[in-house]
Amino acid sequence: MPTLTFIGHSCCLIESEAGTVLFDPFISGNNLASLKVENLPKISAVFLTHGHNDHVGDAIQIAKQHDCPIVATYELASYCQSKGTKSVPMNIGGTYKDEWGQIKLVQAFHSSSYTEENGNVVYTGMPTGMIYTVEGKTVYHLGDTALFSDLGTIGLRHSKIEVALVPIGDHFTMGIEDAVEAVRLIAPRLSVPVHYNTFPPIEQDPAEFKKKCKQIDAEVKVLKPGGTLEY
Repeated sequence: MPTLTFIGHSCCLIESEAGTVLFDPFISGNNLASLKVENLPKISAVFLTHGHNDHVGDAIQIAKQHDCPIVATYELASYCQSKGTKSVPMNIGGTYKDEWGQIKLVQAFHSSSYTEENGNVVYTGMPTGMIYTVEGKTVYHLGDTALFSDLGTIGLRHSKIEVALVPIGDHFTMGIEDAVEAVRLIAPRLSVPVHYNTFPPIEQDPAEFKKKCKQIDAEVKVLKPGGTLEY
């Protein structure tokens, strides 16, 4: 049975017998992160939903140290490859399978660019959501999306979503009200709120999200950084 650990912000670790994958590893510079880069287990692949610095985070360093690929949109994966990493360039709608499982990129409404140390801004393709399946269990990381009606289509198309990782921070993504509607459209077995409380503009109360989801008979598990669940 796979285990999901919430590291902080939008960073989540999924461990299974097939391997260990890491979403959006913003660890260094994140005061709420539950561990340090050097304390990560062996990583099989790094998944990036989009190119913003609070999602790319330590991805390049981790990919090099663990000799594993970065999986992302073509532009973002190619950028990481230019910095010396292995990469799996993809695009929205595409699916890739490896020994660590299967990843599919789906639509998200946001923006995507990476700001280098010298201030240069690099275009990194479209933002995405990511649907990861391993051991027959599926997790949907929504990325930094706004609410859009085709979340319902994604939910119908992938009708056995065990866990949805849902941004609730507002300001840069959906807020709580829209996140509840997103959960209603997707109808996962369980939702976990992410992308909140890291910075002042995205301070939110996850208990309120849980309460409002209960009103639509949707189950929510609030994980503090370092918290885990089996699914």
